[in-house]
Amino acid sequence: MTLAVQFNQAEKNELSLVGGKGYNLIRLYNEKLNVPNGFVVTTNAYFDFLKHNKITETVQKKLKGLDVENTKKLDKVSSEIRGILLKAEFPDILIKEIGNGIKKHGSKKFAVRSSSTAEDLAKASFAGQQDTYLNVERGKIAENVKKCFASLFTSRAIYYREKNKFPHDVGIAVVVQEMVDADFSGVMFTVDPIHKKFLLIEIASGLGEKIVSGSITPNNYFLERNTFEIYEKHEEEKVNEEMVRKIADLGLKIEKHYKKPQDIEFAVKDGKIFILQSRPITTL
Repeated sequence: MTLAVQFNQAEKNELSLVGGKGYNLIRLYNEKLNVPNGFVVTTNAYFDFLKHNKITETVQKKLKGLDVENTKKLDKVSSEIRGILLKAEFPDILIKEIGNGIKKHGSKKFAVRSSSTAEDLAKASFAGQQDTYLNVERGKIAENVKKCFASLFTSRAIYYREKNKFPHDVGIAVVVQEMVDADFSGVMFTVDPIHKKFLLIEIASGLGEKIVSGSITPNNYFLERNTFEIYEKHEEEKVNEEMVRKIADLGLKIEKHYKKPQDIEFAVKDGKIFILQSRPITTL
């Protein structure tokens, strides 16, 4: 049973095993795009964790018949389930496999990111429903993997699944990826959700989670998709526009690979562009 899989193990690239985020990252990594290297703690590991602690039935009982419109009850059930998962112990074999996965990477810090099997899909993105942890030290990866497992049952994740008619027994994998100490980072929509004809890039200095969380106002650029001419821009800080065009060019290459518009997270370090995530745009 595969509990952890490295990005370069292309033959293990099954969505049911590595989740939506892991599936897309492995695919892009093996297309030789500049994706920071890493590995995925698989859905097998998650289900084995539940089985090892005999909590599968307990979780399902708590969710059965839950009225997700009752916010107080939803939050209570969510908190109870996550508490159960966070107190549960990892099987020794999983701790060993995570340790073996880490040994293949020289980075001191990692991004630990949830990758549900019902995530980054063409019809439902589940964007932001599960948790991500940045700048995680090597010795703390296992505990953050467990936090990601538990985040499958945040109130917003339970609600979103219920409203989109996804079962609650979906699997979750966890991406463990070498951390990029970004000079700039951001989000790119290869077809913008506003005018629906430009390529939109939102970028700011530092880590991109600040943009995703809405805690800062990024620069944004609307670019012509054919020429990369900037049609409209709003700047909070000075950013090299040639770098913006290079990001746009890479975005269209990824769109061509997937044959559909993409929502892409990226980072820039010393002028080098890294792809951190790509998923279909579901709102067009």
